Amino acid sequence: MHIYVNTNYDSDYIRDIMLRLSPKAYKKSCAICKNEKLLSSVLSVCRDCIINRFEDAKDYIINAHRKVRARYLLPYPAPSDGNIICSLCSNNCKMKNGDISFCGLRWVEENKLRSYVSPNQALAYVYLDPHITNCCAAWFCPAGTGLGYPEYSVTKGPEYGYSNLAVFFYGCNFNCLFCQNWEHKDVSGAPVVQTEDLVQAVIKNDKITCICYFGGSPEPHAPFFLKVNEELLERKGKRIVRICYEWNGAGNSTIVRKAAESALLTGGVIKFDLKAPPGSPLSMALSGVDNKRVYENFEMVYREFWSEAKIPILTATTLLVPGYIMPEDVEEIAQFIASLNPEIPYSILVFHPDGAMTDLPITPRQIAEESERRARKYLKHVNVGNKFLLTMAPERI
Repeated sequence: MHIYVNTNYDSDYIRDIMLRLSPKAYKKSCAICKNEKLLSSVLSVCRDCIINRFEDAKDYIINAHRKVRARYLLPYPAPSDGNIICSLCSNNCKMKNGDISFCGLRWVEENKLRSYVSPNQALAYVYLDPHITNCCAAWFCPAGTGLGYPEYSVTKGPEYGYSNLAVFFYGCNFNCLFCQNWEHKDVSGAPVVQTEDLVQAVIKNDKITCICYFGGSPEPHAPFFLKVNEELLERKGKRIVRICYEWNGAGNSTIVRKAAESALLTGGVIKFDLKAPPGSPLSMALSGVDNKRVYENFEMVYREFWSEAKIPILTATTLLVPGYIMPEDVEEIAQFIASLNPEIPYSILVFHPDGAMTDLPITPRQIAEESERRARKYLKHVNVGNKFLLTMAPERI
């Protein structure tokens, strides 16, 4: 297994964004209301029609997701008329012969469920991410701040000179049209990682102080990461190796609970992507699935693990997708989080064009500032991620 080293954002990356974001008209005519709105042509419908005229918008939403997924031979919606079931996530794919799971990692052949993933292997790109990383929890976690020293951090401050082992999984149980890691959909050329190789990579490098599962999203790889966790907990000795997750959170609740147990034992952090307010049709529009399980799991992790953790075990992020995720959505999400505990850290992330939504601008500065202001009305710890992008953002659209 070859481990790469991430150099974070470089000048070429910044220059590429700036070239793609030369001034142009971002507003388009909504296919339903016909009004000029800030919207992406992949959906062709505006936020207001998605929320207030969902039945009219539904076909546009379905067609958008089918079009994006067809490039990778992925189904939409999740298969639902077979008798072979995968229950690793909220999609609960019900497959028959010839069907492929929503995540693209499983299929049915000769009436048997086949999979690229097992407790012994996964499809993942693995690299060293030197601290302090661009992790969404770095602004409060042990790696970025020394929180929990000496039990959970090797230094009293940021862990300079140490690294996170980042495990980028291929495949996902969501289909976010704005996905900034869209490469995960192409599983055909994905690297194969063996459990023992990943465990050895951590054990042999005492400069690795955390392992973070992300992607895609880790949920479809649960048999693999649970086995890795089991081996690491048994073999790492007294070394600090935090186990962290960045996911959409729509996994099987039993698996989420097991994942949370590993984070609790090691001082890790679980980051949920709260992409839209609870039950909002914006979740279906932007991510292709509903978010009921996400919020159920978020609340479960809080109620069962927050009070036991010596550092914040739970955090949330929301990407400010221009024209779709607005300050009022951030406020609703912040209210939900605060109803559990206003101490839970929350990050609002500045969007840059990617995936199927390259025709949207960077989040306008006014939207980012108003979103932050509203979140702070309810929560004590609010962060703005990707803040450097605001130097290239329009003031307003």
